[in-house]
Amino acid sequence: MEGVGVNYTTRKPIGIVGCISPWNLPLYLFSWKIAPALAAGNCVIAKPSEVTPYTAYLLGKVAQEAGMPPGVLNILHGTGAQVGDAIVKHPKIKAISFTGGTKTGEYIAQTAGPMFKKLSLELGGKNANIIFADCDFDDMLSTTIRSSFANQGQICLCGSRIFVERPIYERFKQAFVEKVSRSKVSYPTDPEAKLGAVVSKPHMEKILSYIELAKEEGGTVLTGGHRVLLEPPHENGYYIAPTIIEGLAYTCRTNQEEIFGPVVTITPFDTEEEALKMANSTEYGLAGTVWTNNLKRAHKVADNLQSGIVWVNAWLVRDLRTPFGGVKSSGVGREGGWEALRFFTEAKNIFIKS
Repeated sequence: MEGVGVNYTTRKPIGIVGCISPWNLPLYLFSWKIAPALAAGNCVIAKPSEVTPYTAYLLGKVAQEAGMPPGVLNILHGTGAQVGDAIVKHPKIKAISFTGGTKTGEYIAQTAGPMFKKLSLELGGKNANIIFADCDFDDMLSTTIRSSFANQGQICLCGSRIFVERPIYERFKQAFVEKVSRSKVSYPTDPEAKLGAVVSKPHMEKILSYIELAKEEGGTVLTGGHRVLLEPPHENGYYIAPTIIEGLAYTCRTNQEEIFGPVVTITPFDTEEEALKMANSTEYGLAGTVWTNNLKRAHKVADNLQSGIVWVNAWLVRDLRTPFGGVKSSGVGREGGWEALRFFTEAKNIFIKS
């Protein structure tokens, strides 16, 4: 009978792939890309951020000492405009995995798209933290402090817009401000430090400029809002006090643009619909957090958040087998587990007639 037979699908390595990672989690995100690319059988040309190159250098040294064959893992140091651009444009590099800013992601897509390269772009975030009145308040509060200010807010998954159901808004505000205001900003070896320095002087200036913008937009700084000057020899460090701002419209620039620092806004809401409207109002859609003990509401709100990742009554619980990535301007594609192996291989369907 015509057409009777068997179909099967194989997956082959792409060949040479490019992996470009950012400065905020320099070894974690670097190795997260490289490991599945190598496991899928590819050779990798990888560029770490020029701001944080040393852990990538050490990784390359360890790989060499472990017996990695020459040419399989190639770590190139340099700026994005030079080395990163060369990786994106090179015709023999058939796939690009990039984590970083949305503007850079746009450029990569515009450049690599006409060359028909495979792209995985994990970009910016302006994540919502939705807190309902029926949550476990103490668990929510301690986790929200962490999800707001971990790594000085320099994690793409941090919840920078906090929406609180009105019945507990004042209680939350008082407790949140009280605890955050006592969080010590200090140098890394200080055992009492809760926050450290941001990555660079330009980034510090950017964050401080957004705090001033928030004031211009009608916001009230409840705590923080300023640079922290430490005693010598740390007086030149780029330290910023954890900052909480209220009274802003959800549509203002402070609530719409990625700040990527220890700055959060808090806003009350009355209904699920209102919370979702505000949460989904940005161009970003990377991650979100929902706090409630109502299971039906948890599923409904999580399903309606325009976000690639949602945590319910938790934050940053990562099973590396699960898909990771965002929607809208937070990127295209997914990484993690089988998604990563699919990205770093090409599928081929073969039919054999019986």
